[in-house]
Amino acid sequence: MQYHFNDIEAKWQKYWAENQTFKASNTSDKPKYYVLDMFPYPSGAGLHVGHPLGYIASDIYARYKRHKGFNVLHPQGYDSFGLPAEQYAIQTGQHPAITTETNIKTYRRQLDQIGFSFDWSREVRTSTPEYYKWTQWIFIQLFESWYNNTTNKAEEISSLIKIFSAEGNANVNAVCDDNIEIFSADDWNGFSSEKQQEILLQYRLTYLAETEVNWCPALGTVLANDEIVNGVSERGGHPVMRKKMTQWSMRISAYAERLLQGLDTIDWTDSLKESQRNWIGKSVGASVTFNVIPSVSSSVVETSHKIEVFTTRPDTIFGVSFMTLAPEHELVSQITTPEQKAEVDAYILATSKRSERDRMADVKTISGAFTGAYAEHPFSKEPIPIWIGDYVLAGYGTGAVMSVPCGDQRDYDFAKHFNINIPNIFEGADISEAAFTSKDNVKITNSDFLNGMNYKKAAKRAIYELEQLGQGEGKTNYRLRDAVFSRQRYWGEPFPVYYVNGMPQMIDKQHLPITLPEVEKYLPTETGEPPLGRADVWAWDTNTNTVVSNTLVSSSAVETSKDNGIYPLELNTMPGWAGSSWYFFRYMEEKANRGEDFASKDALNYWENVDLYIGGSEHATGHLLYSRFWVKFLKDRGFVGVEEPFKKLINQGMILGTSAFVYEVLGLENTPPVFISLGKKEENNADVLNPIYESIFKKFNPDEEFVLSSFGVRPIHVDVSFINASDEMDIEVFKSWRAEFKDAIFICEDDKTFKVKREVEKMSKSKYNVVNPDNICEQYGADSLRLYEMFLGPLEQAKPWNTAGITGVHGFLKKLWKLFVGENGVNVNNAEPTKDNLKTLHKTIKKVQEDIENFSFNTSVSTFMIAVNELTQQKCTSKAVLEPLLVLLSPYAPHITEELYSQLGNTTSISTAPFPEFDASHLVESSKNYPISFNGKMRFTLELPMDMPKDDIEKTVMAHEKTIAQLDGRTPKKIIIVPGKIVNIVG
Repeated sequence: MQYHFNDIEAKWQKYWAENQTFKASNTSDKPKYYVLDMFPYPSGAGLHVGHPLGYIASDIYARYKRHKGFNVLHPQGYDSFGLPAEQYAIQTGQHPAITTETNIKTYRRQLDQIGFSFDWSREVRTSTPEYYKWTQWIFIQLFESWYNNTTNKAEEISSLIKIFSAEGNANVNAVCDDNIEIFSADDWNGFSSEKQQEILLQYRLTYLAETEVNWCPALGTVLANDEIVNGVSERGGHPVMRKKMTQWSMRISAYAERLLQGLDTIDWTDSLKESQRNWIGKSVGASVTFNVIPSVSSSVVETSHKIEVFTTRPDTIFGVSFMTLAPEHELVSQITTPEQKAEVDAYILATSKRSERDRMADVKTISGAFTGAYAEHPFSKEPIPIWIGDYVLAGYGTGAVMSVPCGDQRDYDFAKHFNINIPNIFEGADISEAAFTSKDNVKITNSDFLNGMNYKKAAKRAIYELEQLGQGEGKTNYRLRDAVFSRQRYWGEPFPVYYVNGMPQMIDKQHLPITLPEVEKYLPTETGEPPLGRADVWAWDTNTNTVVSNTLVSSSAVETSKDNGIYPLELNTMPGWAGSSWYFFRYMEEKANRGEDFASKDALNYWENVDLYIGGSEHATGHLLYSRFWVKFLKDRGFVGVEEPFKKLINQGMILGTSAFVYEVLGLENTPPVFISLGKKEENNADVLNPIYESIFKKFNPDEEFVLSSFGVRPIHVDVSFINASDEMDIEVFKSWRAEFKDAIFICEDDKTFKVKREVEKMSKSKYNVVNPDNICEQYGADSLRLYEMFLGPLEQAKPWNTAGITGVHGFLKKLWKLFVGENGVNVNNAEPTKDNLKTLHKTIKKVQEDIENFSFNTSVSTFMIAVNELTQQKCTSKAVLEPLLVLLSPYAPHITEELYSQLGNTTSISTAPFPEFDASHLVESSKNYPISFNGKMRFTLELPMDMPKDDIEKTVMAHEKTIAQLDGRTPKKIIIVPGKIVNIVG
């Protein structure tokens, strides 16, 4: 009757799978509760112990809700399109689908062995055609929609076409491209089909446009801003540059205000909400138009050129002393004078190599170039020099700013650096050292009709005067930009798009999915087209509605096709966030019922949205924002009934790894790598080290003179499996780790050991500090892993992993086992529970329920340990106490509790047992163990009823034999009694 955890866990995992214990129903009478994890990308490395943290937390809550009588949906699947599988395909030629399938098998095995209560009958994989058919369908719905500002929602494009046909577009209030040309109904009806399609693209919610993108040459694709870290690609650390490309984009900007307002309706952390608010970036101010002055020396600048800017400070209009355009601004090439062209071109090239995030974050570097052109101030009519600077972004606002150096620090630094005039428009403000950025308690001066006004009055008056001139208006602006939706990759959703005379056409729903074609290589073509350009069969035959050979049409999606009804298909694929923006709806439909909709109305109406979503905060401005956008769109079009996808969201913290570093000595030339032990490195004793360095140098350079210099070191991550508990490295294993280290030389400690530096940081394969959960489950069991991950600390905080610490929770489980099982079998009976038994049980029920409801899982583990210790001391054998204890613990340690529950005679899974009810009466103390003190020193204790009157307490204490002995015939001066607390006899 030993605790054989490996056998027990395998037994119950098999039972759950065979009996579909955790399968949810779409027709249950129970209240519903939908618990979801951010589904994983199945990487080749599999899970490390940091990955399951959020899954364990969500599983505890899902199991708890089942105990509380809810019909719980807790599904799992795979976000299975991704760059790693494609990079592996490029290196090896193996199709990404094969790699992905292999990786998924590893993930599934690892997830199963940890004992998660997932409903696998609803599994989704974003890379399967049956799934991405509906991703393609949603894309088509976006293409066939426009955003009506009047009704504040998306509507079918057919309704817009009706308006155009009846009255033109003069009165259409839509979110659309800038600089829309006004046309009448007659104009519209007279336009060619191609012209009408071009106009509609300016209104559609997904559209083709030439945009500035983050181009990564090494990966051969466009990256989203959230896929770039410190100016390089998050995946692989490759350089990223800005480049103009024709891309599919999503008009997420149409939903900016609703995305902001919706944050007030959902239970997310304040920090995550603030991240989205900042990303959306709402600003209230004015749009101002500056006319470009024709150049005297050149005909390059035309009078028709205008520069539109957005400002939150229209009150500072008279403080403008220069204008700054983003280097990528379309006007730069048109207004730059011949004299300045070389300087401007060089600056544009240099800027293209920096990411937007890098440019936004770098507030110290000041750079720019003068275009040679000038704009006219709308009121003073004075010429204003036009510069370009990389601190202005083409995609934010209009890509141009009116620079007011006296009121903006970046403008101030720029003006100081380039010796540009800094007029002061703030009464009494000192701008000799820095800009004056406050708008409170200051009046405007040197500003004509705004003189003497405060911020509010001046801003309002400035907007009014600009409107009178026809050169501005009040406006609300958002930082949120339309999302680029194209990737130049193979392993992604194909677009359901073909081109006729260069115009995109959608493929009908009945012919979906359009599946990925076979290609010889997964690289872009020699002419720069995406990998799909390598496909032999990648054209759409509108006669048969099938994919056919490319040889029948031009290979380019923008050239005019032969008029035979066969047209080129889109060569780009969708980005990684496409499939993850709606997957939570797909889970709602049982696999057997998945048919002609992405989910049935009944399923959507029953489950509505996710009640609890757990995942990492790194998705705040990516997946979480895009999902909210798609759900609002689907709601507008009547496909779903909810406005938000996730009611409550919790970001789990990170489990950190304890990395190991060795130090390589730098400066020793023509020698094998030399590594110095931590102790020697920190001593840094030149008298000791220099002779060692000289000896090493002369060994490999006998004819060279050794020159003393300042020898540096550089840390190198080393696999933590090479390090023992004393932080000593196995040198021979290290030498065999990499070819370049096989002849390495080691400067060891005096005791011949080689010490490494340990440091807590993110657990990552690249840092060689990962701990495989397979090994933990094998050595300690999945229940120990689950308990330990929760025990490490609060769910939302980062905490370091220490494998040695798991022995504590493993020992607890052994103690739990012994509480139920003795040498002769189960020692639980129907004995009446004692008062202490019930007290321990019910204080545990109360604490555990509170902890789970508050997601304070770490303190629950401590509570279980206390309870088992107390019940062991009480020698509790009562089934009335021990069985409810198992139910309390089962969300955390499901395997051992299932086994013990069955050994108590139960024939159903413990997951179906009701959660124990808390009875406060068992925590009410009926007696008090009073400390009896004499002159403030406690001499003995005496248990008395809690409701005993003060006089009776005194009589009882004074009559006690120990009191009589202490007093020894003396009469006390005073007897102090505080009922329920103390008795003190002063004498």
